[in-house]
Amino acid sequence: MRLSIGQVHRNVLALASSRSCFVMGDHLPFRMMSLPRAAGFHQTAWRGSQIIEDKGSPLTLASLEVQSKADYVKKKRVPRTGGLKPSSRDSALNVKPKKVSSLSLKPAKSALPKVPVVRKKLKIDEALFSAKSFEEHDLPPLLIDRLNKEGLTSPTEVQSAAIPTISQKHDVVIQSYTGSGKTLAYILPILSEIGPLKRAREQGNSDKRSGIEAVIVAPSRELGMQIVREVEKILGPDDKRLVQQLVGGANRSRQEEALKKNKPIIVVGTPGRIAEISAAGKLQTHNCRFLVLDEVDQLLSFNYREDMHRILEHVGRKSGTSSSSGILGPLARRSDRQTILVSATIPFSVIRAARSWGHDPVLVRAKSVVPLDSIAAPRPVLSQGEPNSDSPSMSVNQAAVDSLPPSLEHYYCTSKAQHKVDTLRRCIYALEAQTVIAFMNNSKPLKDVVFKLEARGMKATELHGDLGKLARSTVLKKFKDGEFRVLVTNELSARGLDVPECDLVVNLDLPTDSTHYAHRAGRTGRLGRKGTVVSICEESEAFIMRKMRKQLAVPIKPCEFTEGQINVHKEEDVE
Repeated sequence: MRLSIGQVHRNVLALASSRSCFVMGDHLPFRMMSLPRAAGFHQTAWRGSQIIEDKGSPLTLASLEVQSKADYVKKKRVPRTGGLKPSSRDSALNVKPKKVSSLSLKPAKSALPKVPVVRKKLKIDEALFSAKSFEEHDLPPLLIDRLNKEGLTSPTEVQSAAIPTISQKHDVVIQSYTGSGKTLAYILPILSEIGPLKRAREQGNSDKRSGIEAVIVAPSRELGMQIVREVEKILGPDDKRLVQQLVGGANRSRQEEALKKNKPIIVVGTPGRIAEISAAGKLQTHNCRFLVLDEVDQLLSFNYREDMHRILEHVGRKSGTSSSSGILGPLARRSDRQTILVSATIPFSVIRAARSWGHDPVLVRAKSVVPLDSIAAPRPVLSQGEPNSDSPSMSVNQAAVDSLPPSLEHYYCTSKAQHKVDTLRRCIYALEAQTVIAFMNNSKPLKDVVFKLEARGMKATELHGDLGKLARSTVLKKFKDGEFRVLVTNELSARGLDVPECDLVVNLDLPTDSTHYAHRAGRTGRLGRKGTVVSICEESEAFIMRKMRKQLAVPIKPCEFTEGQINVHKEEDVE
């Protein structure tokens, strides 16, 4: 009876509100009269969605309605001391209110069923963390044969942890130092499920999916093309057409023609080009099974916000679901898409994104797999001004430490700005380095450094973002083939550039922070090889290297290069 009266009352209020708007017009004072009710509704809905997210359940319209209704009923039926006073509405309708004791109130029962929280159980055999061969990971025989032909017989530590975890359908965040084999860590379990090398299915359990089944997003063209080459190498020459690059700087119409002609199952590209072709309707990813975000900490930057939003909305989206229904959220709209996030550095922003984009994600490190929910948010800075050990800045520094390859030697030397190139030349001769990458902060002085090195008889070339796609590919190929001894580049190559033979990294300009230092240093010492990092700075910048040494917790030793040798100083002598 009371429910029907309440419905009548709401209908009367709605009619009166519409009549008043018709008579009084759309004036601001009258519009403001309805704002408190709207604000109350949005606040209640926000609280409901927060509670659902904290419980870890998928955010659906049904669960949101259950929560908001429960909050509304509880708020409405809280009694006053001494019984309920008759309202003006009850008096007008001749309804006698009943006195209700606070002890006699029962919690309101919703007619809508609550959505159960389903969590995947984390069952990883830790013995696999020490696997000596890929056969121990139960990869398909065809895939094992391709790996053996490429000379890949034993997995790295991060690969041994990631392969079984991804194979169990977990959403993962892979973190490991630069050059540890993270690309194969997610490519191998993906190729175990899709393509010509996948494991045989049981009869009656065949997967009838067609079209693109994996989308891999990278922040730079170089990293994207490197991933394409890795996949092509595993697929072999007969099936390499099954992977398609969609990187910026290339001809878009040719990429669209290749999508139509080759019908790839894996797409690798940069956010802008993938979103652009998807918006044109030439890239269908609704049935996609895997979404990989490589160097995800870079993809979270403001520049990629709109493109990443479209990719997350459309890859693996349930059929018949509108992308504009933002109240459901990407987690509720996607089907059985598996989300894989990869980076050498995992700041808390990546953890927060993984919780939003994935379902019960886990953090995969070398010999370690833990639920992401077990990682607490960093605490704020202390009142005295000293950062806490869990503060954001400290967590970023720790992420940079974790991304450094373990087999590196770090040095720094001082030089005047006009003598830096000569110091670079003496450094290369003293360390007998054959493959050198020299970093600068800007692209303008690159050509001048190359000219000075060439004038002194040292083969050098430059690489920067202003070069076209073909020119960059040619420069990288010649550098890897040994035609150039020195590659002078800017921050463009600090991520994703894989040159296993690189034995020396030189910072002609100091990196802006410890994270950039770690990514530059990661271009050498890859896959367990030895490497050296030398930073050339002016006398007034030496304190930056001492500060970076403290942040990274690695010995960055002062040195100088004289008579073809490196002379290492004690820090006390320098100070």
